[in-house]
Amino acid sequence: MLTTRYVTGAPNWLDLGTPDIEGASSFYGALFGWQFRSGGPETGGYGFFQLDGRTAAGGMQTTPDQGPPSWTVYFRTPDADATAKAAEQAHGSVLMQPMDVLDQGRMAILADQAGVSFGIWQPAANPGLDVVQEQGSLCWLELYTPDLPAAAGFYNRLFGWETSALTFAGDTYTTVHPSGTEPGAMFGGIVPLEGDPTKAGAGAWLPYFEVPDADAAVATAQERGGTVRLPATDLEDVGRIAELADPYGARFAVIKSAPPQQT
Repeated sequence: MLTTRYVTGAPNWLDLGTPDIEGASSFYGALFGWQFRSGGPETGGYGFFQLDGRTAAGGMQTTPDQGPPSWTVYFRTPDADATAKAAEQAHGSVLMQPMDVLDQGRMAILADQAGVSFGIWQPAANPGLDVVQEQGSLCWLELYTPDLPAAAGFYNRLFGWETSALTFAGDTYTTVHPSGTEPGAMFGGIVPLEGDPTKAGAGAWLPYFEVPDADAAVATAQERGGTVRLPATDLEDVGRIAELADPYGARFAVIKSAPPQQT
């Protein structure tokens, strides 16, 4: 599960690029109870979606030449420059060169071997998100990829991720967790693209946010101009999930997690 006790390779930041930050703030405020706080002039319009005063995500207004509206997930690294170089050596690419963000940390935007973009964050004053795993916050990640083994190898080379196979509903699901941790520290899964018509054949990272009621979240998203990519669906021993897009096209998912199994 996700935790704010960040270790190398763990997701420690998430942000939204959108053409309308005010509209996006209204949408996610209604959906998750977030409030947007600007970072001030020195951040170039970047700000923070906060949940009860704790940062749950970042966000900023973007232009079409910066890419389509989307969520970007970042993973912790002790050395952004070395990780960027390792990505290139592993047949990935550097989309945005490593750069310092004030005194907060050092970041870069990379792409994996299949062209799926993601960020890296080398913390300084800012270790990462203040809240995860709670209602209204990031609780899971999925990587959709055309080549699962190649993706697992790429991220293992960059971050030392380890994989585990879970079986439910007759299918095998590949989970990932940071190097040196137990499988119980898993924070996401890797899913092959073939056979999934909802992903339009393009690899991507999909963030999941915990909600108290998946059906209510779907209804709110639709009322606020969002679209449903996968209706609310029950997954045995996992919870009830739905995949959505905000009014500008940024994709994400919500989940009402099943209660932990008693042992």
